[in-house]
Amino acid sequence: MELFSGITLLSALLYVVIGFAVAVFGTLIGAGGGIIFVPLFLWMFDWPPTAIAGTSLAIVLFNAISASLAFNKQKKIKFDAAIPFAAATIPGSILGAMWSSWFSGSGFRTAFGLLLLFISLVIIWKNTRKSAAKYDVNVDPKDVKVNMPLGLVISFGIGFISSTFGIGGGVIQVPAMIGFLGFPPHIATATSQFVLAISSLIGVASHQWAHHILWGYAICFGIGAIFGAQEGAKISKKVKGRSILFLLAGALMLVALRLIFLS
Repeated sequence: MELFSGITLLSALLYVVIGFAVAVFGTLIGAGGGIIFVPLFLWMFDWPPTAIAGTSLAIVLFNAISASLAFNKQKKIKFDAAIPFAAATIPGSILGAMWSSWFSGSGFRTAFGLLLLFISLVIIWKNTRKSAAKYDVNVDPKDVKVNMPLGLVISFGIGFISSTFGIGGGVIQVPAMIGFLGFPPHIATATSQFVLAISSLIGVASHQWAHHILWGYAICFGIGAIFGAQEGAKISKKVKGRSILFLLAGALMLVALRLIFLS
C-alpha cells in the first residue's frame, strides 16, 4: 500500500512498541508523548520540520483520545474547565500549523529545546520551594477552583505552541494548570488530556490541509499509543502528585539539552 510505503513489517512492529512506551510515560505526566516523539523523529528520520510536527501531532491525537476515555472512567477530568480551555486552543492551533512552515531544521531544534528547558526549570523551582503544595490524589474535580480568564489566555498560547512544535501542548498545559491555575497534578494530567484531544484534532486537521502528515508512520506509532495511554492512566493512580511533576521536569530537561547542543 502506498500509505505504508517504505515501512517494513519489522519496522512497523518496532514503531508500535515505541508508540506504546512513549504513550505510557506521556500519559503519566499529561504530556501526550509529543515531547518524546518530536526529538525521536529528528533522530530517526530525515524529515522536514513540518512533517515532524504534523506526524507527531497525529500520534498525540490517538494518545489523547485513548487517555481521555481512561481518565473519564476514573472521574478525574474537570469538564467545566476543559471544554472552554479546549475551545480557546482552536485559533492558536490553526495559527501554529501555519507558523510551523517558517522554521528551518536547526532553528526548529534550538527553539524547541529552549522552550522545554525553560518549562523544566519553572517546574523544578515551583516544586522545591518550602511552600510547595501537598496534593490529594482523591480530590474531586468539582471542588477545584479555577481562574477562568487566565486559563483561557494560557490555553490560546498553548494551542499555538503545540501546533507549531507538534508536541500536543500537554507538556505546557499541565505545569500551567498546576502553577498558575491551582490544579492538583492528577486532575491537571487528566484534564489536560481532554483539552489535548480537542486541540490536537484541530491541529491535525490544519496540518493535513497543508499535507504535513505522514499517515503510514502516524498509524503505526498511533496504534501503540492507544494502548500505551490506557496503561499510563492506570499507573497514574498509584503515583504521587509531586513525583509526576519531577518526572515531567526531568524528561523535559534531558530532551531540551540534547536538542540545544545537537542543533
